[in-house]
Amino acid sequence: MPNIRARLLAVLVILCGFLTVAGTPTATAATVPDSLPFDGSPLTVSGGRFVDAAGREVVLRGYNVSGETKLAENKGLPFASAADARKSATALRALGGGNSVRFLLSWAYAEPVRGQVDTTYLAAATDQMRAFLDAGIRVYPDFHQDLYSRYLFDPDSWYTGDGAPQWAVDLGNYPDESCGICFLWGQNITQNGAVKAAQHDFWHNAYGLQDAFLTTAQRTMTYVKQNLTAEQFAGVLGFDPYNEPYAGTYDSGQNSRTWERDLLWPFYVKFRARMDAAGWQDKPALVEPNLFWNGNVSKEEGGLLDAGTLGSRYVFNTHFYDQKAISGILMWGKAADGQYVTDFGTVRDRASAAGTTAVVSEFGHPLAGTVSDKAPTVLKAMYQALDSRVKGASWWTTPATSGPVLSGNQWQWDIYNGRHHELMNGNPDKVLTTGDAWNDEDLSAVRLDDTGKVTLRQDARLLDRIYPSATSGTTLAFTYEDRSRDGSTTLTWNPVPSSLPNVAQLVGSGQYGLLVWRSNGGSAPTELHLPATFPTASTTVVSDLGTVYGPPAYTTTTKIAAALEPGGTGSRRLLLSAPDAGTVHYALVTNGATAPTATLLAAARSELSAWVAQKIK
Repeated sequence: MPNIRARLLAVLVILCGFLTVAGTPTATAATVPDSLPFDGSPLTVSGGRFVDAAGREVVLRGYNVSGETKLAENKGLPFASAADARKSATALRALGGGNSVRFLLSWAYAEPVRGQVDTTYLAAATDQMRAFLDAGIRVYPDFHQDLYSRYLFDPDSWYTGDGAPQWAVDLGNYPDESCGICFLWGQNITQNGAVKAAQHDFWHNAYGLQDAFLTTAQRTMTYVKQNLTAEQFAGVLGFDPYNEPYAGTYDSGQNSRTWERDLLWPFYVKFRARMDAAGWQDKPALVEPNLFWNGNVSKEEGGLLDAGTLGSRYVFNTHFYDQKAISGILMWGKAADGQYVTDFGTVRDRASAAGTTAVVSEFGHPLAGTVSDKAPTVLKAMYQALDSRVKGASWWTTPATSGPVLSGNQWQWDIYNGRHHELMNGNPDKVLTTGDAWNDEDLSAVRLDDTGKVTLRQDARLLDRIYPSATSGTTLAFTYEDRSRDGSTTLTWNPVPSSLPNVAQLVGSGQYGLLVWRSNGGSAPTELHLPATFPTASTTVVSDLGTVYGPPAYTTTTKIAAALEPGGTGSRRLLLSAPDAGTVHYALVTNGATAPTATLLAAARSELSAWVAQKIK
């Protein structure tokens, strides 16, 4: 009888799947508030795009949460509590216009003792992920590292790192760390002997380090899957295996390209197998190339050029920071219209050649210090380049070369910005409170005010943007003029041309977005995020589908309508229903008009229809 009972119990465990790694029951399912029938399906990669179950192209925009994971003060977690994570999720939707987060994890806290995964840490991290998933925000975790590990650095060092646990560093017996004459923390990557040696050891699996990391990653993914509901897990996009990989030092005869081919790509293939074993087989690995592959100062050949066709099981995942602007020396002025369209065009082209889609999982610029005056223009130019590969001055003339709209996550969303209490490298005499509390960085888009409310540190017009979050078909062209500010100066980089006088009159000095797409016959509508600056009652839409001032509530028979975005945050979306196939559609959305006349709306529609017929083939 005891053996029979044991066998029956084992069968129940397998069939029901109710036990987790730690032996806790799977979370109870809960419907995301404000969802519509076509919301919340898992995303896959198809035709070089993220695609949902309704066949719609999906664009992800959001933030990294959070560089707090690099710090010890909250034990490697993005937030001090699940309550803070929930507060952030609501604000990220309502204030920052985001629909996704790159969620940072720490190997050091996941495996503090070799071979022992800390399920207390995993439980807390999963609970914080759940806060975003329940707000309808898609999540992709990232095992983050910078300069390999904080445990490489001395208590009195000018710098610190994050990533590997202390036991992994102790195995290496690395030299005393020193960056020499370094002006930026990132120079440690190529100049600090301890960092270089530790990186080299990881990629060569010295002491079994890589094997240990892969095992911990698999256990982490297994835990996350088993402790989320099926609906919550559907909101998990995939996994970013390793932040900003770099060789450390190249072996004799090796270069950046052969290192990617012989060491980095095989690591990703192994990680992909661990994802499959953990039940993540239907989710892509978001793989990063050599971090210097697209640098505009430090540059090395790369981009996973020898990995062949990545296909639907991988996403080309890259970062972009303007090294020239950050240097304060190599770019004296501010960013201008079209500053980064070539750089981000390179990302589009590389992903296309690899047979997959792309995500720019980190981009940003310092908000404090000697180069912070460039931030408003640098960030506007980066968002502009995510939206289109054509600069504003040329967009209306050559919209058809706009290219796919890129997904991207700004660095970063740290609600504790300026309020940290971090003992740098464990040193009680070096308590960091300002900025991001990490290597003098200060890039967070948000902070908490004195009442504990999440407050933006960047222009809301820049962050809370119109973007095509789901397109029922293929995006042919898109632009958004945010009219964000640089001090008291309004930045208008793609004004409506005088050749479209009625459209120009309708938009006036307001913000506007314009999407052109080819329908695919799907029944789910095309969606555009509506920023807070676009109140539903005073938003104007001019489309081949019709013209509307103050879109009505969504129904399945309403061609142009508004609805809440999923998650109960109060954020809104515009829904455009065109269930035909192969037809070119367009929609101009603006907040510049006040009760426009039917005559003006009709004239603007006539101009746009003629413009689309001429410019989009």
